[in-house]
Amino acid sequence: MKYSNAFIPTLREVPADAVIASHRLMFRAGLLRKLANGLFAYLPLGLRSFRKVEKIVREEMDAIGALEIKPTVVVPGELWKESGRWDAMGQSLLRVKNRLDNDFVVSPTAEEAFTAIVRDELSSYRQLPLALYQINTKFRDEVRPRYGVMRGREFVMKDAYSWHADEKSLDDTYQAMGRAYRQIFKRCGLSVIPVKADSGAMGGSGSEEFMVESDVGDNTLILCKCGYAANVEKASCAQDFTAQTSIENAKATAANTPAFEKIDTPNVKTIDELCDFLKTKPQTFIKTLIYRAINVELDLSSAPGCSKLERTKPSKDAPEVYTEAFFAVAIRGDLDVNEVKLAAILKASEVALASDADVIRLTNAPVGFAGPVGLTALPLVIDHSVTAMNDAVTGALVKDLHYKHVSYGRDFNAWMIEDLRTVKAGDKCSLCSGELYTKMGNELGHIFKLGYKYTRSMNVSFLDENGKSQIPTMGCYGIGVDRTLASVIEEHHDDAGIIWPISVAPFHVIVVPIKYDGVMKEAADKLVKDLTAAGIEVLLDDRNERPGVKFNDADLTGIPYRVVVGDKGLSQQPPVVEVKRRGEKDNFMLEAEKAAVDLTGRILEELKLF
Repeated sequence: MKYSNAFIPTLREVPADAVIASHRLMFRAGLLRKLANGLFAYLPLGLRSFRKVEKIVREEMDAIGALEIKPTVVVPGELWKESGRWDAMGQSLLRVKNRLDNDFVVSPTAEEAFTAIVRDELSSYRQLPLALYQINTKFRDEVRPRYGVMRGREFVMKDAYSWHADEKSLDDTYQAMGRAYRQIFKRCGLSVIPVKADSGAMGGSGSEEFMVESDVGDNTLILCKCGYAANVEKASCAQDFTAQTSIENAKATAANTPAFEKIDTPNVKTIDELCDFLKTKPQTFIKTLIYRAINVELDLSSAPGCSKLERTKPSKDAPEVYTEAFFAVAIRGDLDVNEVKLAAILKASEVALASDADVIRLTNAPVGFAGPVGLTALPLVIDHSVTAMNDAVTGALVKDLHYKHVSYGRDFNAWMIEDLRTVKAGDKCSLCSGELYTKMGNELGHIFKLGYKYTRSMNVSFLDENGKSQIPTMGCYGIGVDRTLASVIEEHHDDAGIIWPISVAPFHVIVVPIKYDGVMKEAADKLVKDLTAAGIEVLLDDRNERPGVKFNDADLTGIPYRVVVGDKGLSQQPPVVEVKRRGEKDNFMLEAEKAAVDLTGRILEELKLF
């Protein structure tokens, strides 16, 4: 392709809202343009690299036996009502109506659409396992889209879904997808960190995210030198105490502790204020927080204070939920509650701290004086840290009063004991007891074991080998194609511009004649013809521009090999051209007649590595 026929509007200035390298460079190199906040158009150069990422994804999905289909982007709202996510997804879900007043969804993800397709065709165990995928446009109405295509409103994802007769079959596909993802990111030239993760609104049990390190990452990664890696939402750590989940053991330990008693704490509410007032440390306090949970699937029929709660169905075929429920959550004073873990434990679509008015109504005490002793109006969920506390300070459910000498198992019991702790740098690794550290990262891919969340709510079944009706279990596997492309640039760039891995570069070679005329034109045209005949993708810079402008644009757009055709080199015997590998300091000379063969060999050899 000739540059003069191309559409590569490079920029010298950085867009004002571009704060990360990929956003800046995708605009400056003429890969991308903005139509509206969170909405971007790929220009020809950017689309070439985008299609190469798509091709890599498609090849690796095909290699493990996944089958590509092309569902619609706009999906009937009834399917989302069946699954229960019509309400659960909240305002990020773009809902539209047609002229007949029917509800539709602009897909942010495709579990419902794929499940509906399979439901209508699945009848026998002989059809399982089945894995289907698409590479398609999605839309999520992000509150604050930012970082270019890293977090846009419209984006392209590869999502795959699988259906299985049993857990072993699901695990086999889950592992195969994990291997395929590692290969995809390797071929794109990316260094990824696979981490344990929370399944979030997608549901399910097993979950692994594929992260790239980023200074502006949306995710905090908890890592250890031994190889342990998890998203902070899912991370656990070695307990720095002996957890005592047995009430009998706790009572025995508490026998040597004085009975709890009241202490006056006038105008003292927070942990820090209590530490100053009592001259002690946060580790001696039990912190009790009141949470409001939305759309709780967990059975609360026997939970304290919940006997009058009613379960409802958001839609005809959706699972029954408690639209709203409140919980008391207790944790050691120096620790923080991980709200993602809490939501997963409660099977809630969302959890948040209760309002001051709700706290007062439920505890009969001002905010800051809640505690587990005598709290019977709410289910009490405690972190493992609390089970080892046998001489603690906690709120007394009365203004300006706290209790001291409080012990779990003697003075209060829990409705549920779980890992609710937010892990932080410096905590001990649960695998090797080494010190954990953190990095910021962006998610490129995520694989889930969904289980029966969608197949059960959407009434999917098959007949097993005994003719008995069964519900298939399900997996889900996504990759953000736009985000993957942007992450390549984040990892591969310098001050001059992009440094494309050859596997996703828009062109392999840019040929730059100092002047596109006379013998330079003839030599450049021949080189382009020979390279193209060998299957090499070439951009010919035939513009009537100064050499410095051409060289700067070649660096900015990041094409792996730059070949300069000049009078000085062609006048030598034998004639030579100057070759420079993008990102390398030094250039080298090749005989003009042999340059096509030499470059073809180098490029094909590099492509083998991807």
